[in-house]
Amino acid sequence: MPTAKRIPEDLPFVVRPSLGKRALTLGLVTLVIGLVMACPIGLAASSDGGGAGLLFVIPVVMLFFAVPVGLQLWLVSSGGPVLALGPAGLWIKTRPTRGQAIWLPWEGIERIYPRRWALEKMLCVKPRDPRVGSGLGAFTALDSGMQQAFFGTGFTATLNQADRSEDEIMRAVVGYAAGRCRVG
Repeated sequence: MPTAKRIPEDLPFVVRPSLGKRALTLGLVTLVIGLVMACPIGLAASSDGGGAGLLFVIPVVMLFFAVPVGLQLWLVSSGGPVLALGPAGLWIKTRPTRGQAIWLPWEGIERIYPRRWALEKMLCVKPRDPRVGSGLGAFTALDSGMQQAFFGTGFTATLNQADRSEDEIMRAVVGYAAGRCRVG
């Protein structure tokens, strides 16, 4: 199967990650974690034996969570499109953040289905030949193995953190697949 460093953007339907949606989701998760950690620290600082210096732990903890969140936002948003569909097949990333993409013709796809894991809803593409995607490198094999465990396939694209709606993406997949592979 052909591979590329990035998904080409010249197909009729291209899906990109939404930086705004992902930043809002990750920001809210970071805020909740920060509040869960800050409340006990604040209570300890306000007690008789606690010191106000204990309150300086809160910004350190928030920074500890904000740096990886920022890194993930940068990795996801700078990697280009996550999916591109056309009459002959689709391009999909082989790694969730950055890296190469693979071309799969509709006839080479066994099934396309949505799957949820935590806050993320993914479009999963399962090729007919299980050897597709082998030989793409050690990091891709590691990422693909983890995705296989969660989603049943190593080829996934975000549905709810994309620049298009989930319904629009699924309608396009059904339309372009035109019955050549199972969708759903």
